[in-house]
Amino acid sequence: MSARVLVGVKRVIDYAVKIRVKPDRTGVVTDGVKHSMNPFCEIAVEEAVKLKEKKLVKEVVAVSCGPQQVQETIRTALAMGADRGIHVEVSGKDYETLGPLQVSKIFAALAKKEQADLIILGKQAIDDDCNQTGQMTAALLDWPQGTFASEVTLEADKLKVVREIDGGLETIKINLPAVVTADLRLNTPRYATLPNIMKAKKKKITNVKPADLGVDVSSRLEVLKVEKLKEAGRI
Repeated sequence: MSARVLVGVKRVIDYAVKIRVKPDRTGVVTDGVKHSMNPFCEIAVEEAVKLKEKKLVKEVVAVSCGPQQVQETIRTALAMGADRGIHVEVSGKDYETLGPLQVSKIFAALAKKEQADLIILGKQAIDDDCNQTGQMTAALLDWPQGTFASEVTLEADKLKVVREIDGGLETIKINLPAVVTADLRLNTPRYATLPNIMKAKKKKITNVKPADLGVDVSSRLEVLKVEKLKEAGRI
């Protein structure tokens, strides 16, 4: 099949790091802190690569939005089996305020430009827990969506998606092109092997700016303050 898959890979503070709030309460401390790929994005990459290994899709393209450092996250996806990467350059204040709506607009524009047949995203990121990007992207493209996927089966021009819902599982069938968001039980992501890490260094990463895609990334939201939660049992 000649389908092309776009898969989102977000750079987040590593899940094992203890989060610290900035003294001015404008956000969390990110300087000098270990970052890694969002765990749900790892699951999305794994699912896309598995579809390619089954020869159900032709190409897997890893996409990340942010400063230069996100290229490390893209390289991880390439080492896992993605074919090429797209780095959407967003930095400074625009990066600090980048939210699901802006990212959704970027993915919708890229889907049209790349003539993608399927977008796979993590159901949410562990930094903001928004769980909105997949749904917004599908709405902007007017594509069907299969969210909270625990099983995905590609059948010709249709997708069968088993969704995790409150109290059980729901199975739906949707037409391509479509947007899928990966839940925790969809798969177990592979570890990138050393040979694949070396091969990933030679794979192409294309740099684009939101303006090149006709996307305005200015935010409509203002963060008033960020506070640390009180420890359990203390007032």
